Amino acid sequence: MAYKIVASQCTGCSACEPQCPNVAIFEKAGTFAIDPSKCSECIGHYDEPQCAAVCPVDGTCVIDNSVPRYQAA
Repeated sequence: MAYKIVASQCTGCSACEPQCPNVAIFEKAGTFAIDPSKCSECIGHYDEPQCAAVCPVDGTCVIDNSVPRYQAA
């Protein structure tokens, strides 16, 4: 499953954007969002998803259960 950013909780601080190894995070109307087709949950890059690790607001970067789990190639 990809991660998603809960827009109502996003402060727009941009801490997550440069940490994403897949360039899946982008700015959208003053907050940030994750392109689920690019999100690999940081598998193969880090031990934990970096968006969630660096976000200053707990519960803002969460698993998007509507997207199938990432499958490494």
